[in-house]
Amino acid sequence: MPHDWLTPSHFVMFGLLLGFAIAHSGLAALRPWGEQRLGARLYRVLFALVSLPFAGVLIAYFISHRYDGLRLWNVQGFAGVEPLVWVLSALSFLFLYPSTFNLLEVAAIQKPQVHIYETGIIRITRHPQMVGQVIWCVAHTLWIGTSFMLLTSLGLILHHLFAVWHGDRRLLARYGESFESLRSRTSVIPFLAIFQGRQTLKWQEFLRPAYLGVAAFVFLFWWAHPLLIRATGEIAW
Repeated sequence: MPHDWLTPSHFVMFGLLLGFAIAHSGLAALRPWGEQRLGARLYRVLFALVSLPFAGVLIAYFISHRYDGLRLWNVQGFAGVEPLVWVLSALSFLFLYPSTFNLLEVAAIQKPQVHIYETGIIRITRHPQMVGQVIWCVAHTLWIGTSFMLLTSLGLILHHLFAVWHGDRRLLARYGESFESLRSRTSVIPFLAIFQGRQTLKWQEFLRPAYLGVAAFVFLFWWAHPLLIRATGEIAW
């Protein structure tokens, strides 16, 4: 059959990605309303109780089915490809997790707040999580090369591109002219504002313990990666 490669897992993954995007972005949009009624800490807990399990299921399902479908290319035997994938993956995490700098707020120990700031990685790109996700998708799509991986990457990138628009819209509504001023000095595309002379990169701002924490997480994830793949392989779905 010509479409035997289009396994049911493609449709399941599409549904999971769509559901996660609706839940994550929807709860972000409802944050002002929810915080007024539940308080900032309780709403953060609710956000986590919805988003984290959803993300865990999505990640586990992806790992279990990443080689499903049509194999579009296979470059895993080419010299230098594996180190390139690991370097890109490590770089993606440095962009993906700047929000962990306020860990006490993330964990709702301190009152969670919406911040606008213009230091460190924000000088490179105003939306580092989107950039990190694109880098991660490029690396893993190159390495795996299946139609399932391509579908997953397209879904993740589209969600994060929507989040760029959605995030800017929410920040503009909350901060008005202050955010407009920040937006005029920063860019979504990495380094664009610096190349255009609207921003200056200050390397000393990267010398902070939080970046060491992200680097330690990258090494921990590199060590645990085979264990994670084996563990998800035991799930019968």
